[in-house]
Amino acid sequence: MSKTSQPYLGFKPYAVDSKYRFALTPAWRPANGEVLFLLYSRTHEMPMLKVLTQEGYDERVSIVKNSDKDEATKRQLLGSLAALCREVTLNEQGKLLIPKDLSEKADIKPDSDIMLVGRHGHFEVWNRPYFERAQEIEMNQKDELGIL
Repeated sequence: MSKTSQPYLGFKPYAVDSKYRFALTPAWRPANGEVLFLLYSRTHEMPMLKVLTQEGYDERVSIVKNSDKDEATKRQLLGSLAALCREVTLNEQGKLLIPKDLSEKADIKPDSDIMLVGRHGHFEVWNRPYFERAQEIEMNQKDELGIL
């Protein structure tokens, strides 16, 4: 059974090794042979990487295609999504390699602490200081639905 519909929950500290790899928790690993997509993004004006399954990537494509945007804007948005994503797979040890250019954009250094953050349908990879700032911002936001 594929894990792509399984929600990603919680946050976990990890370490990136000298080759920009980290071991992905078994509960968050994709089914054997399934690819993941690293999407360079920003939240609260801080860089991080979103890790999407094929299902998550396809969902974003569908959102754009089904939007009421004009065709030129849709092409631009889909082009940006494709350009900011990198297809990756786990190695035999369950480690995910962050390409050096994406690690630099997300300010993730070799032999450093990172945080893996579940966001229900995807998870994020943050450098630890940025995550701590983002968490503080999110905990201080008004919870109008009363879910936190």
